[in-house]
Amino acid sequence: MGHDLGMNSRVHPKYKTKYRVSNWPEYDRALVERGNITLWISDDAIASWKPAPTGRRGAQRKFSDHAIKTALTLRLIFRLPLRQAEGFLRSVLSLMSIDHEAPDHTTLSRRSQHLDIQLARVSTEKSIHLIVDSTGLSIVGEGEWAAAKHGGRGKRAWKKLHLGVDRSGTIVAEVLTDGDAHDSKTALNLIDKMKVPISSFTADAAYDTIAIYDAATARGAKVIVPPRKTAARSKRSNARDRTVRRVRKVGRRQWKKESGYHRQARVENTFFRYKSIIGDRLRARHPESQKAEAVIACNILNRMMEIGRPESFAICL
Repeated sequence: MGHDLGMNSRVHPKYKTKYRVSNWPEYDRALVERGNITLWISDDAIASWKPAPTGRRGAQRKFSDHAIKTALTLRLIFRLPLRQAEGFLRSVLSLMSIDHEAPDHTTLSRRSQHLDIQLARVSTEKSIHLIVDSTGLSIVGEGEWAAAKHGGRGKRAWKKLHLGVDRSGTIVAEVLTDGDAHDSKTALNLIDKMKVPISSFTADAAYDTIAIYDAATARGAKVIVPPRKTAARSKRSNARDRTVRRVRKVGRRQWKKESGYHRQARVENTFFRYKSIIGDRLRARHPESQKAEAVIACNILNRMMEIGRPESFAICL
């Protein structure tokens, strides 16, 4: 049954703006390129495949962190278990006639716990508009593992991925926490991670706290966070009080229009891309390996955005 356009719906509002992609031919080619499996390994990567001698006693490592990161990246892109990732990389090296070994699955599992992987920063000196939210990622927890071994149903375990994106949809900050971590407290960490000026901070009502307002305004950012329905004005006049007064005066819907809160959908779209391309669960089991996996996944999504992104504009009907 189709949607009745005459009924009052919050899912299909009448005022919803329609958009059209202005660079569809270029974006279409970029989407095709995202599925291109042409692989190459640069001379620098080949040279750094094996780590330099440490000069210490004992056996030296056979693979550098770069080699481990390469294997884990291929694993996430093609959604491979560790053993299949080992075989896939081994075949790639063989086809390219590169006289290097592929890290075995045991080495990948062990070394992923100690990788120092950083989120690729956006190369810009301009200020950004930070948009923050979180989502849950399923993991294989102890309860599920015990249930699979002994029978029965275990308690589902999950982690929470907090992302900060700019208005273009590029991921500029990320934190992986336990499932019970508070969103607004974790967002303070995301704000601290930003090395560039912040023009605005946008998030949903879960981030409506005085601490968020203080941290964002201290960085010179405008806070665009809808107050809770039970929000009350404080004794001191601040940015949050002005938001509460404005919402009461013009209504929540009008405030969202004039404040630009609709851009919060950027981070929602990013989570959709993450779960569509990477998946809705973490494959690693060790907590440190899970953190490394999340950073690698974010770098993959940013790289895909560099290949091409849509440029849309609002249309009037």
